Amino acid sequence: MKRPVVFLFISFVLYLGTALGEPVPKKGGELFIAQNADAVSLDPARITESESGKISGNIYEGLVGYHDDSTEVQPKLATSWETSRDGKKWIFHLRKGVRFHDGTPFNAEAVAFSFLRQIDKKHAYYREYSPYSDFTFKYVKQVNVVDEYTIKIILDKAYAPFLYNLAMSAATPIISPTAFKKWGDDFEKHPVGTGPFKFKEWIPNNRVVLVANTDYWGRTPFLNKLIFRPITNISTRFEEFLRGRIHVMDGIAPKDIPKIKQMPGGKLFVQPGLNIAYIGMNTEKKPFGQIKVRKAINYAINKRNLIKLIYKNLAIPAKNPIPPTIWGYNDNIEDYEYSTRKAKQLLKEAGFKNGFKTTLSITDISRPYLPQPKKIARAIKSNLSAVGIKAKIVSYDWRTYLRKLQNGEHDMCLSGWLGDNGDPDNFLYVLLDQDNLIKPKSTNFAFFKYQRLHDILIKAQQITNKQKRIKLYRKAQEIIHDQSPWVPLAHAQKIAAFQKKVHGVVFHPTGIILFHRAWIE
Repeated sequence: MKRPVVFLFISFVLYLGTALGEPVPKKGGELFIAQNADAVSLDPARITESESGKISGNIYEGLVGYHDDSTEVQPKLATSWETSRDGKKWIFHLRKGVRFHDGTPFNAEAVAFSFLRQIDKKHAYYREYSPYSDFTFKYVKQVNVVDEYTIKIILDKAYAPFLYNLAMSAATPIISPTAFKKWGDDFEKHPVGTGPFKFKEWIPNNRVVLVANTDYWGRTPFLNKLIFRPITNISTRFEEFLRGRIHVMDGIAPKDIPKIKQMPGGKLFVQPGLNIAYIGMNTEKKPFGQIKVRKAINYAINKRNLIKLIYKNLAIPAKNPIPPTIWGYNDNIEDYEYSTRKAKQLLKEAGFKNGFKTTLSITDISRPYLPQPKKIARAIKSNLSAVGIKAKIVSYDWRTYLRKLQNGEHDMCLSGWLGDNGDPDNFLYVLLDQDNLIKPKSTNFAFFKYQRLHDILIKAQQITNKQKRIKLYRKAQEIIHDQSPWVPLAHAQKIAAFQKKVHGVVFHPTGIILFHRAWIE
C-alpha cells in the first residue's frame, strides 16, 4: 500500500482505565461535556468550527481516520486502499456489514453520495455551502462506484494531503443518503452516520444528546449517553465543573488552572497546541491593502504581555501562521519586535500620521487558542491606540461572527485555527491562499491575494517528497511574514479538565474529543 508522507504529531492522549492496576471499565452511565458555544451544524459538509466538530466526530466516520494519539491515518470505513504511481487514482475497499444509525446499509453508493453532493453541481442534492470541500476535494475529478464495496476516486492532479484530509471531521465523513433525502437541509439537525454514538436530540442553546450505537461495527461504547451542554460564559462553565455538573471541558481560563489542580475530584490534561491565534486584517478594505499599515500593526502589538497577562504563560508568541510542532516550520524568520516608534513611522509613511479609525470583530466565546477574547481584544485596542489607531471592538454571537468573517464584512478580526491533520497545507493554504476567498464561505479572513504565494502552495500540494515540500512551505512563511496579512499572536497549549471518575476520554491533537473508549465510575 503506497501512501503519501505524513507528519506524525506525537501528543499525550488520555487512556485511563486500561493501564495495569486501574479499575476495570464499567458499562453504562451518562457523561456531561461542556461546549464553549452551541453547535452551528451537525452536517459535516457545513462544519467549519470545532464546537460542531466535537459532537460530529462521535457520530460520523470517514473512509479513514486518525489514530487516537496522532494525525497518522488508519482504516475506518475503508479497510484498505491503494493509489496509482502518479497519485491521481485512489481505490478504497470498504468495510462490509456496517449500517448507518437509521438501519440502512453502508456501501460505495453512500460514499459517492456523501462526496458528490458537495462537489458535483449537477448532483440532485448538491448544496452550495460546503466550505471544507473546496480544499478537501479540490482536485477530485470523478467518484466512481466500482462495486458495492469498492470506490474509485480520480484526481486531476496529485494532491499530497488528500488521504489525510479524508480523515478530517468535516466534509469527508460518510452520511446516510436515505436520511439526507428525508430531511434535506434539516439534515444538519438530524445527523445520521455510522459512528459509536448516534443522535437523539438537539435543543438549541441547551443541549445535544447522543446515545450509544449498540449496533456499532466496532466495540460498543461503554457509556449510554453523551450530553453536550453549550455554556458560553467561561466563569459559569468553570463553576458547573467545580460542582460536578460537568464531567469534561476545555476552553479553560488560565487563572482557573490552579483551582483545578487543587480539586480533589478534578484532573488537568495538557498537550502542545496544534493551533494559532491571530489578528486578521481584511486586505480588501482600506487601509489594510497597504503593506506598511499591516507591518505597522505588527510592530504595535505587545505579544509577550498577552502571553504573560492573559495566557498566563501557557502559550508561546507566534511569528508564523503554523505552530512549531508542525514539520516545515520556519524558525529562521525573525518576528516583528514590539516598537511603537517603528509602528508610528510606518503609519506616517503610509499617509496616516494621525492614525485612523477601524473596527476589531470578535466573539466572546473562549476557545482553546483564544481564552478570554474580550480581554485580548482590549489589550490589542490599547496597543493600537498607542500608535494612533482607534479600534472599536464589535462583538457578535458565534454564528453571526462566523458568517460575517466568511463574508468579509469585517475590518480586522481576532480569530484562530486548530489544525485538522498535522500538514502545513491545512494552515497555509486553507487560511491564506487566494483560492479560499469565496464568499460567503471564505476561510481566508484576511482576504489576502498573492500570486507567488499561491503558486508555491499549489506546487507543495502536488509533490509527495517531504523535503521538497518543507522547502516550499518555509518559503511560503517568508512571503507571509513579509506581506503581513496577519499579526500572528500565540500558539496556546491545549488544556482540558475532567472529573477523576472519568476514564478513557481521547483529547485528539486536532481539538476533537472522542468518547468511544470513555467510561465513568
